[in-house]
Amino acid sequence: MSFFTSLSGMRNAETDLRVISNNIANAETAGFKKSNAQFSDLVATGGSTDPRTTPGIGATVSSISQDFGLGQLEQTGRVLDVAINGDGFIATADGISGDITFTRNGNLQLIATGELQDANGNFVQAFPVDANGDTTSNVPNNVVVPTVNAAGSALSTISIDARGIVGATYSDGSNEPVAKIALASFAATGGLRPIGQSKWEATADSGAPEYGEPGIGNFGQVLSGSLERSNVDLAEEMVSLLTAQRNFQANARAIDTATAISQTVLNLQR
Repeated sequence: MSFFTSLSGMRNAETDLRVISNNIANAETAGFKKSNAQFSDLVATGGSTDPRTTPGIGATVSSISQDFGLGQLEQTGRVLDVAINGDGFIATADGISGDITFTRNGNLQLIATGELQDANGNFVQAFPVDANGDTTSNVPNNVVVPTVNAAGSALSTISIDARGIVGATYSDGSNEPVAKIALASFAATGGLRPIGQSKWEATADSGAPEYGEPGIGNFGQVLSGSLERSNVDLAEEMVSLLTAQRNFQANARAIDTATAISQTVLNLQR
């Protein structure tokens, strides 16, 4: 039994090492959120078992939870780099399937047709606005910046302010609000499913997304010219890495000890 107990410990240490390695590998990934492995013990019990003599039979992974704590905000000076200073996710739609995913990586780009996309080509979701920048609908949609205004002047630059308003400036000097970036929140953020590329999708555990405007209620403000770095603390991860390695070695040593004891018992029986 000691072999299987130590084997479970080695498997758990391996899982812990994989989680820590993934955190370290994404230390420079914008919008990445680190994960933590949680473990629980296993006990062989029965109705007639004396609780004072109940042995443990190892451990198992109980959960791998995500830490959605805010990462450091780094200034980039690029207008289309946006960070959320507080709660909320940027919603993006797949150009083919239309599936909505959520991210904290605000590295955006404007393509030739005027659509505002994330770095992976998904369309940023925003609320329509009137000429004063006030929201006219609570249903978000793709951001499309007109490349030519009503006077026939070409698009010169775009801007994004703290309220998430995407503004377009044209060659004739006019400035027009185009849309207001929609932020999403969830009843249970820990229930979001990571799908890679610093993106998550909603699940039954997270609940449906609730959309709101930046800087209103619990939603954070949008900071243009900045990106949110990962919330991985390399010093903390290195300590965890050493601990997981020691756990693996200790369980391996326990198997060696159990093997030696078994060999001794077998020799005595000869």
